[in-house]
Amino acid sequence: MTQTGPLSGPLSDVLVVDLTRALAGPHATMMLGDLGARVIKVEAPGRGDDTRGWGPPFVGPDGQREATYYLSANRNKESITLDLKDAADKDVLLALVDRADVLVENFRTGVLERLGLGIESLMERNPRLVVLSITGFGHDGPEGGRAGYDQIAQGEAGLMSLTGSGPEDPQRVGVPIADLLSGMYGAYGIVAALNERHRTGRGTVVRTSLLASVVGVHAFQGTRWTVAGEVGRSAGNHHPSIAPYGLFHCRDGSVQIAVGSEGLWQRLCAAFGLDASGEGVATNAERVAHRDHVIALVETAFADWDAEPLLARLAEVGVPAGKVRTLDEVYAWDQTASQGLLVDVEHPTLGRITLPGPPLRFFDAGGTEVTRREHAAPPTLDEDGAAIRAWLQEG
Repeated sequence: MTQTGPLSGPLSDVLVVDLTRALAGPHATMMLGDLGARVIKVEAPGRGDDTRGWGPPFVGPDGQREATYYLSANRNKESITLDLKDAADKDVLLALVDRADVLVENFRTGVLERLGLGIESLMERNPRLVVLSITGFGHDGPEGGRAGYDQIAQGEAGLMSLTGSGPEDPQRVGVPIADLLSGMYGAYGIVAALNERHRTGRGTVVRTSLLASVVGVHAFQGTRWTVAGEVGRSAGNHHPSIAPYGLFHCRDGSVQIAVGSEGLWQRLCAAFGLDASGEGVATNAERVAHRDHVIALVETAFADWDAEPLLARLAEVGVPAGKVRTLDEVYAWDQTASQGLLVDVEHPTLGRITLPGPPLRFFDAGGTEVTRREHAAPPTLDEDGAAIRAWLQEG
């Protein structure tokens, strides 16, 4: 449903024109929509966003099937189809740009210029426009024009070398994390640029890439190389710099523990009959150097415990611990629901559906929650096209 009136949320006065497809850009604009921005998604006639065809699974009646992939990244948006090679449709886009606060695009470098829609010319039309541009490997540099897809970026940016059972087993993360991080960094950049516009009265261009976003979360693995000269490699389910910290087997399954301090190590040992000051385990540095020995000690201590009572015992003594849940278990967990991480929306063809919800909550100074409660379902293709065109005609 087209929303022309005020929305709720901290970005309720912001209009976003979304020229993106797939995941990085749509995730960024969905984040803005979750915060109350009005997001108008511009899609290609006939086929729409690439993710409309990314399945199975598909759901819904014949002839109106929706990919669950598309549903994951497009709540709180409106859809209009425009052929950017058509003069009349291009005029509609320019009318949207004239009213917009933000434009987001993830075309390959040079595509918008060839369409006569270069960023410089758009910002000349609307000097207050904030533009987010997302690419695979950056807009410049020796590989600036290179196409970017998530798994390729995970490999090229080093993440796969840090993930897996060991150095010879590189693995991708189980979600398209390079895309998602690019969207998150992009939304973060937009909010910063909008704040700057309050001071200067002028918009700016924000650029990020899949490469930049993954390098941006290398964290201690980055400085491990740049400062210490040590190349991190995958170490399975155990932390490379803290021990014991990881997944440990017990009688009927496994648990995860995070022993991130010497105090926690002493608690763990006291609770399970281990010698906290034994040879090779007295300090974290020693335990990391003798990780296999530490894992064996802990798993021997856990061998006669089933997972649930073991987790209860760990909680009792104050050692951080948890289970490995499947996704159905996560969405059935009352803690997940309590954090607003499930939202129900009314979809025009699917009816009432439940989506993963936004990860931010807002509270006023008195502690009353003021988080946005009502959300819109991801739009069907061109669902709002006629209404948006009529709104533009109103002047």
